[in-house]
Amino acid sequence: MNVWIAVGVTALGCYAVKLCGLLIPAGVLERPLVRRLAALLPVALLAALTAQQTFADGRALVLDARAAGLAAAAVALVLRAPFLLVVAAAVVVTAGVRALGG
Repeated sequence: MNVWIAVGVTALGCYAVKLCGLLIPAGVLERPLVRRLAALLPVALLAALTAQQTFADGRALVLDARAAGLAAAAVALVLRAPFLLVVAAAVVVTAGVRALGG
């Protein structure tokens, strides 16, 4: 039953956020600071999610094969590789490190 409560609360929270977005006057949304923050917010959230999924295991900080895969993806991005190659590099390195027992 606790899962359904969490689902309901999350659904209500999403609806409330969407409603707040509709109720804010257009003039506020056109301010340069708001536009800049709106452009940067998805990048910050994605970076936080990536870091949490890579370096956390429950409440513990871990450094395992996922970190090597993330490093390989970062190197591929610096080298301006296509997106599919970036993902493939991360997958291959992560699988290779896990296969070697890392």
